This record gives sequence, structure tokens and C-alpha cells, in this order.
Amino acid sequence: MMELYIGSHLSTAGGWNALLERSHEEGGTAFAFFPRSPYGKRSKALDPAGAAAFGARLKAEGYGPLVVHAPYVYNLAGKDEAKRTFAIEALAEDIELLTAIREAGQEVYINIHPGAHVGQGSETGCRLISEGLNQVFERAAGVMVLLETMAGKGTECGRNFDELATIMDGVENKANVGVTFDTCHVLDAGYDLVHNYDGVMRQLDEAIGLAKVKAIHVNGSQFGLGSHKDRHANIGEGQLGIPFFTRLVNDPTMAKLPMILETKEQTPATHRDEIELLRGLVQK
Repeated sequence: MMELYIGSHLSTAGGWNALLERSHEEGGTAFAFFPRSPYGKRSKALDPAGAAAFGARLKAEGYGPLVVHAPYVYNLAGKDEAKRTFAIEALAEDIELLTAIREAGQEVYINIHPGAHVGQGSETGCRLISEGLNQVFERAAGVMVLLETMAGKGTECGRNFDELATIMDGVENKANVGVTFDTCHVLDAGYDLVHNYDGVMRQLDEAIGLAKVKAIHVNGSQFGLGSHKDRHANIGEGQLGIPFFTRLVNDPTMAKLPMILETKEQTPATHRDEIELLRGLVQK
């Protein structure tokens, strides 16, 4: 089996070089970060002028694709037009920043929570997300946007594979949109990854196509199957046990994708230990 591309969600404090140092410290070969503050303000740390050199360093070091995480505040399905416009403009700006990394030869994706329909109904929500993405790609199309599989809490869109497929169907630039498979969210959404791994993967393939899945958020789940809670647990704790993660890292289709840990840092070594744990599950 090949080496896993794996890492965690890292802080951008101190800029591009500090970000890479944090990845070295945890022994990672992929990672995630926010391209701006979680609340949507432009990042002071990530100078656009340094993006290309950062991409070149990652490429030279053999990193797997980066899975940059858009701020949670973006809501392409929002009721308020000003909020939707903000999400479109900010996402386009994020893509422009990341395009320099990609042009330096380093693959990079931007992951978004599709959006919440806030009572407008999922059909309207999905349509607004597709329309929003079409507007984003008119402004900036240099980086693929990945829609995250959601747990289905509140009025989240993307609560099942079919909703994600509906959003993707409404995007004109089909080559520019893919999916991030979040292990906690998929279980919480009602897909039994523990007892029916193959069946869930078949459903995913039928609804979306496994080739469209470009990244994995590797998280345990505190509340488990059908809970719609979205509470991550550390690897091997909670409702997704080690047998599931063993299955995941030995699945030839999934094991080649970048894997991002979004688990709680219980100690400064948590993520380094979890990376080592997951690599240790790969059957030689």
C-alpha cells in the first residue's frame, strides 16, 4: 500500500513558513487551514505574495493535496442576499489566493460547508448554493471547491448524498466541484459506516461518483449513527472504532485521498499520535 497523505487543521499564525513548520512538527504530508479568519476577515498572516513560494516548497517536499477550509460564516443558501453576496465574493477571493499555490505545482482544494437554508426548504437552499457557486466560478475558477458531507443538524444542506448531487447538478462548471467525505458527518447523517461500509460506498458512488470524492475529514463521532449531532471524537474513541479506520486506510479508492484530522487536541502531541496511529493501520 502507498503512504497516506495525512495531517490536521493547522493555525496560520506567523504566516506561510510557520504553517509549514507546524506540519513538520506533527509529521504530516497534507493539512488544512483557514484562508482567512473563521469569521470572514482577511488574513493578515497569509501574504498573497508568499503563496507561490509556499506552493513550490510543498511540491518539493512531496506533499499531498491541501484541503483548505473556507470560514464557517459563508452561507451560499442564506435568506439574506447581502450574506450570500459576501460568501460569493469572499470565496472567489480565497480561490484567487490559493490559485498561486496550485500554479506552483501543488494541488489544493477549498472545502466549504454547502450552506443552511434557514427555513426556506432544502430545495431552495440547494438551488441557491448551485447559483452561488456559478457566480463564484465566473469570478475565479482556478481551484476546485469541495462540498463537505454534512451531519444534517438544523437546516444544513448536503445532509445526504442526494442533496450534494442536486447541488452539483446545478453547477455549470462541473469540473470545478467535488466532495469532501467527513467520516463523523456521514455516520451522523444516518449512513452505517461501521456495519455496512461497502453499502455506504456503493450509495456514494451511485449518487455522486467516487471519482468526485477528493478529500476526507477523518473524525470519530461522539453520538453516532443517525444522531445529526456533528460532535467529533478522537480516533478510536466514540462510535467509529478502530476497525472502521482500518477499513478506510486500506480501501484503495479512499486511501489515496488527503486525510485531514479535525479531532480535539487533548495534548500537543494528539495529532502527531493520531497520524502515527492511522499510518500504523495500513496493512503492508
